[in-house]
Amino acid sequence: MTIRRRHFPLLALAAAATLAAGPAAAQGGNYPSRPITLIVPTAPGGTTDIAARMLADPLGKALGQTVVVDNRGGANGAVAAVAVKRAEADGYTLLMQYSGYHVITPHVSTQPAQWSAEDLRPVANVLSAPQVIVVREGLPVKTMAELIAYAKANPGKLNYASSGNGSLQHVTGAMLEQQAGIQMNHIPYKGTGPALQDLLGSQVDLTFGTPPPYMPHIASGKLRALAVTGKARLPSLPNVPTAAEAGLPKLDATSWFAVFAPAKTPQPVIDKLSAEIAKVMATPAFKQKAAEQGATADYMSPQQLGDYSRAELARWGQVVKASKISAD
Repeated sequence: MTIRRRHFPLLALAAAATLAAGPAAAQGGNYPSRPITLIVPTAPGGTTDIAARMLADPLGKALGQTVVVDNRGGANGAVAAVAVKRAEADGYTLLMQYSGYHVITPHVSTQPAQWSAEDLRPVANVLSAPQVIVVREGLPVKTMAELIAYAKANPGKLNYASSGNGSLQHVTGAMLEQQAGIQMNHIPYKGTGPALQDLLGSQVDLTFGTPPPYMPHIASGKLRALAVTGKARLPSLPNVPTAAEAGLPKLDATSWFAVFAPAKTPQPVIDKLSAEIAKVMATPAFKQKAAEQGATADYMSPQQLGDYSRAELARWGQVVKASKISAD
C-alpha cells in the first residue's frame, strides 16, 4: 500500500498519542488487564499463606482478574522479597509480607542484605494477630505457670519450634527464656507448616505463632493454648489468658501481614490496589473469617503501613539486640 505524503502528519500524531497512552495505561488506567501474582515468603500452611489465600479470591473478583498465590519460602523471606524486588513495577507481582521477615530479619542476619524495605512499596496491611503459645498433646502442663515450673525442673529438656532462625517465633522464645529465667532448645524449621506437623507428631514440645494454623488443632484438643502475646484476649480463644495475665507483662509480640509491591510501582496502581483491598476487608465475611482464625482484619493505607513498619523496624531492633540472637 502506498502512503501519501500528506498523511504523514496524521500518522505522526497517532503515533505520539499511542506512546502517550502507553505510560498512562501503565499508570493504572486499564489496570489490571491480566492475572496478578501474589508471592508468599513461606511454605503453605502458615498464617502468611492463609492471609494471602483469604485475600486472593475476593480481590481477584473485585479487580476482574485472577490473583494467583505463589509460595516461595526460603532464606528468611529473601527468596520472595528478591523476586518482588526484581519484578516489573507494574502491579502484576505483589508480596504478602510477614512482619517477622520485614522488621526482624534485617536485625538478625549476618549475611549481606539481598533486599531492604526501600525495595518494596507499601500497599495495605491485611491481618494482625498476636502469637499464641501452644504445647503438644501429652506435655504435662496446662498453664504458663506450669510450663515455666516444668522448664525450671527440666533445664534444656523442652524443645520449641519456630519457622526459622531469626523468625518472630524464635525471638518470642528467646524473650520467654529471658523473662521467665528458663532454658529451652530452639528447633528451627522452614516455615510454620513443617513446624506444626512435628508439633502434632510430638517431635517438639511447644511453639509460638499466630493463631490461624493452630486453631483447628486447639479446638480438637491435639494442641493446648497456654497464653496469647497480645494486649487483650482473643474472642476466638476467650479462656486463654494474655501473657501479662499469666505473669509475663513484657511478653508482647504481635505479627502483621501486609501487601507490598516493587518500589517503583506507579502511584495510581498502588492506590487502586489499596482501595480494593480495603473494600474486601470491610466485608462481614472477611472480618468473620479473620476472627475465626484468631486474627483481626486490620487495614492500613500505604502511608499508614509505611509509618508503622518503620516504627516496628526500630522497636524490634532493640528487642533483637537484647536477645542476642542471630539468624545464621
